Amino acid sequence: MKTIDIQNASVIFGAKTVLDRISWSVEKGERYFILGANGAGKTTLVKLLLGYLWPRFGATIRILGEEYGKINLPELRKRIAWVSPFVHQFTQNPNLTACELVLSGRDATLGTYFQEISEEDEQKAREMLEMLNAGHLLHEKVRVLSSGEQVKVLIARALMTDPELMILDEPNVYLDVPGREFLLRTIRELAETRPELTLVFITQRIEDILPQFTHGMILKEGQIMADGLREEVLTEENLKQAFGMDLQLIQTRSGRFWTVIE
Repeated sequence: MKTIDIQNASVIFGAKTVLDRISWSVEKGERYFILGANGAGKTTLVKLLLGYLWPRFGATIRILGEEYGKINLPELRKRIAWVSPFVHQFTQNPNLTACELVLSGRDATLGTYFQEISEEDEQKAREMLEMLNAGHLLHEKVRVLSSGEQVKVLIARALMTDPELMILDEPNVYLDVPGREFLLRTIRELAETRPELTLVFITQRIEDILPQFTHGMILKEGQIMADGLREEVLTEENLKQAFGMDLQLIQTRSGRFWTVIE
């Protein structure tokens, strides 16, 4: 079964075409990276995947076998984990705690938890955080946490419902080097221990694309510039075209790539 199946999807804002006739599919259990410069259409594509944005007439979007327009989106979102540094910014509650944010993942709400928290709920949230060595953050307010600590809370939130699809939407954008490496180590462990989990990793940093990501796509100006196996997509020629720069790829012993300006 395809986890993601998008056919002929276009998104236009005013006179600007943000996504142009996108067709893309991902099989269950695949690990996909999506690479592109600012303005390439990555954020718009994520909104399409989550059902927060609709394409022009004539498109078809199926996620986890369900066709958008024919299903209950809030229920479907409970099967999708979304890790983004922007999730907690949707809440207007300055007193939101890590516990509340983690528990919001169960209902796929955007950083809001309306129910009374039981002892069982609190214990579940604590277990999720302790998996990430962050149990001590349980009652801390999210707004006072460091960027690295916030990412740990967001990962715990994402794992609350044992998701079938995890979308990692530029999760390292605010992280320092130790925080970024912690995040990448966590992603690697997820890929290795949950073979049934489909991972989609959106980034503009080539060095963050782990060897565990076996497939990839490059977006440029709203169009798919390259799509396929990692080794076919992650080439110097493709990167030069995507970013408009003379880039040289250097592969490390771990299998990750770094870029050098020629």
